[in-house]
Amino acid sequence: MAKETQVPRLQKIYKEKVAPELKADFSYTSSMQIPRIEKIIVSMGVGEAVTNKKFLESAVQEVTQITGQKAIKTKARKSIANFKIREGQEIGVKVTLRGVRMYEFLDRLVNVALPRVKDFRGVNANAFDGHGNYSLGITEQIIFPEIDYDKIEQVTGMNIAVVTTAKTDAEAKSLLARLGMPFRK
Repeated sequence: MAKETQVPRLQKIYKEKVAPELKADFSYTSSMQIPRIEKIIVSMGVGEAVTNKKFLESAVQEVTQITGQKAIKTKARKSIANFKIREGQEIGVKVTLRGVRMYEFLDRLVNVALPRVKDFRGVNANAFDGHGNYSLGITEQIIFPEIDYDKIEQVTGMNIAVVTTAKTDAEAKSLLARLGMPFRK
């Protein structure tokens, strides 16, 4: 008996509406040239984990709740004396989302979490890296409805990187705007 899987709303919108529009706008000859989202990386730096390991564990729990996928702990690549960090110390968490979870997370980010940001006027339209990837910083993890405000150890920010197959920033911006990313005017 085959298990039925539900296609995420945003993925359905991409296939039915966004992909044909992009193909027409940028006059691609092949459907493989159409930019798409490859992965989304959610990371959270927890510098306080050097003194208190409880912060790192709660960060893993929060990122796991937000993304729906188990977060991994990241280690310092080199020692920094001023911050009392040694090479190999666990100082952050990250998770890489692909496929169904990626589309569901992007949908929740754009339609639920970002509108909950205080004084929100849109995300920065110039945060592309020159190769079609978009980076976004969030100052509080409490904008996500999955987080219980009473159970958080500390309000921390997180970084979200959206990796696309677009060759240029204009193609990537067009893709994300059509998927509902609220760019600042």
